Amino acid sequence: MNRFEKITLLILVLMPGLPLCGIVKVGEEADPPRLPPKEVPYLKVVQLVQGDAMQRQYPDALPSLLEEIRQRTTLNLDPFPLYIDSFEDEVIFEHPLIYVNFADRVDWTFTPGEIKNLRRFIERGGFLFLDAGINASFLRGNLRYGQMHSFADWEVSPLIEDAFRDVYPEKRFEPLPRSNPFFKSYYAGLPDATPLPEAIRTFIVNEKWPQGTYSSMVLKYGDRVAVMAMPIMAMGWGKSEFGQWSTRIGFRVREGAEGLSDRLSEAAYGGEKYETTREDGRSDTIYCEIPGTPAWVEEPSGDWRVFRYYHSREISDYAHTFYTRLGVNLFVYIFSQ
Repeated sequence: MNRFEKITLLILVLMPGLPLCGIVKVGEEADPPRLPPKEVPYLKVVQLVQGDAMQRQYPDALPSLLEEIRQRTTLNLDPFPLYIDSFEDEVIFEHPLIYVNFADRVDWTFTPGEIKNLRRFIERGGFLFLDAGINASFLRGNLRYGQMHSFADWEVSPLIEDAFRDVYPEKRFEPLPRSNPFFKSYYAGLPDATPLPEAIRTFIVNEKWPQGTYSSMVLKYGDRVAVMAMPIMAMGWGKSEFGQWSTRIGFRVREGAEGLSDRLSEAAYGGEKYETTREDGRSDTIYCEIPGTPAWVEEPSGDWRVFRYYHSREISDYAHTFYTRLGVNLFVYIFSQ
């Protein structure tokens, strides 16, 4: 094989009436992939914002990601989403993908018209992505917490769980295994972690985002993933008009030390404690002295660890790269189902 990686072209159709599209991946050293001829229609992404779309969360996030995908792949995505304020809008049947940031919808009780349309949308092959649809129990007291902190919980927001029971009473959200092809649909593994400080690199690589994966809960229609929820991703996508990342991201790292479990198990605290769900179904007990900010954790093994918070330009850039790569994987995965 020469120095340029070669990936077979995928030809696909998502929903009746949608154009064919291809996805081509090239190696790091290859020239950027050619975009389809401009006469090929744009693929539009629908974004639901309940209320004023100008007040949406992370307004530059989705357009930045769509432009990145357009540059990296041959998916001819329109970088400007089509905004709706309700699933009752019939325009959803003209496009295969709906993106919703959990905080952009105030009322998660679906109307009868929305329930009908969501069933029809899903059963025709549509895909719904719920950003920040996973927000751990200690983040639920304020919508801002779930926009500013990601945490690898393995259950969807109770509001989302209840809403989709009205759409499909017999279905439940289930974990997406880390082995799922989604996590390798375009990028595989983590970005090079060498720039990260040595003190946190092992945790990031082995515990936070192993093999470039992320906590994800899905609702299936037949054998197909139709609805996917993750902790907040949009905070890592946005770029300014000058091409600079528009947010700064830090890392929350679990750290232990000899004798720490004994000291923490007997420590007094003045905040709240919360249960969160691990991938294997067991629970962590999270202690927060400041609302929305974990201080330490009691793990099911009986170990106790503290949370340390790290910030630097290298950390923020690494997090942005990870979230953007995961976003690219998301759209390639959706359009190749």
